[in-house]
Amino acid sequence: NWCEVDSLRSKWWVSNKITGEVQKSINQIQSYLERIKEGMAAGIADFCITPQELVSRLGEFGQYCPVCLAQRGELVDCSGNPSLQFAAEFRGHYYKMASQKELDAFLKSPELYVPPLAPRPIPPPELLPKTLTVADVKAKFPKNAEMKGYCPVTYVDGNKRYEALVPGHIENAVEYRDKIYIFETKEKLQKFMRLPEKYYNQKLPCKLPPKIEPVLLTSLPLTGYLEQGAATALIKAMNDVGCLKPKYPYLNIKQSALLYIAFHLKAFNPRNSDYIRNKYKKKLEQFVERCELITYLGDTMTRKYKEPQRRPIDFDFKMQSFLSLKGMDPTCI
Repeated sequence: NWCEVDSLRSKWWVSNKITGEVQKSINQIQSYLERIKEGMAAGIADFCITPQELVSRLGEFGQYCPVCLAQRGELVDCSGNPSLQFAAEFRGHYYKMASQKELDAFLKSPELYVPPLAPRPIPPPELLPKTLTVADVKAKFPKNAEMKGYCPVTYVDGNKRYEALVPGHIENAVEYRDKIYIFETKEKLQKFMRLPEKYYNQKLPCKLPPKIEPVLLTSLPLTGYLEQGAATALIKAMNDVGCLKPKYPYLNIKQSALLYIAFHLKAFNPRNSDYIRNKYKKKLEQFVERCELITYLGDTMTRKYKEPQRRPIDFDFKMQSFLSLKGMDPTCI
């Protein structure tokens, strides 16, 4: 076991830190030896127990938490956590718990959670649920998923209503009692792993939801295609048009709005490359600046002629920019 010590601190601090850690380790070992000698359960965290030694000395429950099984009837598999933080030794065997709460309960009264006083024995290996990969599921063909692929956990937790018939995903598959079940999410899969008896062997109602088959966007009518493929982008672009109300010099309002939407769609299309998006963002900024020329000139110009030296410094430049746009093809903007 490693303990990090800040070497940038003073020698006294480092010495005290090391002494404290060594004393803590000695106390932990002393407590372990005393509890084992008295026939009590003792924690084995930070004892450098190898995985091979752990497996060779596991108790009747293997890597399942005996406390969860006794208290709630849940099969909590602790094999996914290689740490021994919540592990304990009792009567020469090792037991792994799900959390600190279960570990404290086991250390207090270990006899209640192991045979012969344990209220629930661990099922035999063939009756324990086992997760499957996609390759495992395909290798078991022609065996099909139970409940026609619907998630049993969603169905049972939804009080077996019609709305609770939700298809599972093959990535979330479990084999239990030689049958395959697939689940809506990883969380639903874990629920089944804990309480398989509650969720397995369910019967579907006579009426089932229609099968959802994917539809190609290109096969939809124009309205449906736009709704599914471009609705969000169009709504955002049209909302910006409504807020800005652009009017490009020498173009009508409809042409100005259509050009703004076109630039906006190009500038914020996530499928475009960064180069294309940046290019059209600059075009959009230029378009807005030219639309603002009308407002600027309308507010600045007067009915009477003003000498050049009495005009705003950028007036002549903006007037020339405005006049240069006359007769320009809108597609060349």
